[in-house]
Amino acid sequence: MEDGQPTGVASDQMDLTAPTPAIPAVPAKPADDDAPVRPEQLSIRRRLLQPRTILSITVPLVIIAIFFWLNGDRLVEVPKLLLQADPRYVALAFGIFYLGFPLRGYRWKLLLRGTGVDVSTRDSTEIIFLSWLVNCIVPAKLGDVYRAYLLKLNRDVSLSRTFGTVFMERVLDVIAIAVLGMAAGFWSFRSGLPPEIQVVFLIGVIVVGVLAVGLLTMRNFGRRILNALPTPHQVLDLYNRFEEGVFGAVALRGLPLLLFLTGLIWATEGLRLYFVIASFGFDDVSIGLSGAVFVALIGSLLTAVPLSPAGLGIADAGIVFVLTVAYGVPLPEATAIALLDRVISVFSIILFGSIAHAISGKPRGEGRAAPKQQAAEA
Repeated sequence: MEDGQPTGVASDQMDLTAPTPAIPAVPAKPADDDAPVRPEQLSIRRRLLQPRTILSITVPLVIIAIFFWLNGDRLVEVPKLLLQADPRYVALAFGIFYLGFPLRGYRWKLLLRGTGVDVSTRDSTEIIFLSWLVNCIVPAKLGDVYRAYLLKLNRDVSLSRTFGTVFMERVLDVIAIAVLGMAAGFWSFRSGLPPEIQVVFLIGVIVVGVLAVGLLTMRNFGRRILNALPTPHQVLDLYNRFEEGVFGAVALRGLPLLLFLTGLIWATEGLRLYFVIASFGFDDVSIGLSGAVFVALIGSLLTAVPLSPAGLGIADAGIVFVLTVAYGVPLPEATAIALLDRVISVFSIILFGSIAHAISGKPRGEGRAAPKQQAAEA
């Protein structure tokens, strides 16, 4: 550089030998997965007022009303049977059913911990209970979506990763229903499986097989398939987080505990129905504990049908059908059993869940607790 020349580069010249200054990175716009959740997005009242929700509740109620009208002469004694139920056994059924919620909360806590999110059992149980309220009044299993949004609203974690843990939870549930249901069915029908039950078993085997193939495909080829397709990077990001939630939630060493908890959870479902049946003291109804477990698992499986809230009408018909066809229970007794069981498993959730929703701060994002370990966002 010559004497007298300014040390800076002239405005009309460019010094090609000078190092190129670093360009400050522009923060990327957060994906929808990381967008903040507004409380109004979680409005249950708004969901209830949607025409699809109203229709999904009205149609099953009309079908149930027609069923009672067509079988009025045979079902006239159902109200009397319900009033004769022993309150001690009914209380046991209630207690066993609600014992399942902290078990579910603890299991979800373990699944979330596998993805780097640490929540208390109390918080996870409360969120699950609120999500069950949504499943009982809104169709299409939207309670699972509500659960993920509640966790994000209160803990600001990845939605798709949380969906992955919920999906893995459902996989564990379906496997438990299939395995426990088949074991209970084989024990209950030791003298021979009726053709209708054989069909149910075949469906259970197919469902478990499809889940196994789906998980293996996702694990080994899911990312490759999406990379080979013209997939937007936003979709790839969401899928990567979902896959992290699915396979990060379950570690090999933690799988035995998760399977044990899942077995306990579904044992509470069977015991609930067992005590419901015992509360009536019917002389002509004797299906045993294995039969109660089998029928309860069939009913729980039918609640997953997304046509109505909590399988309204569908699960009830399934319970009555299995009791009458497979176990020879008279229609009035089978109907009373199904109604009382649904009062405990659905209508009590609507009552107590509505109270919990009114007093809980989580639907408004006021239930934040200092996390022991903040989830690392991709």
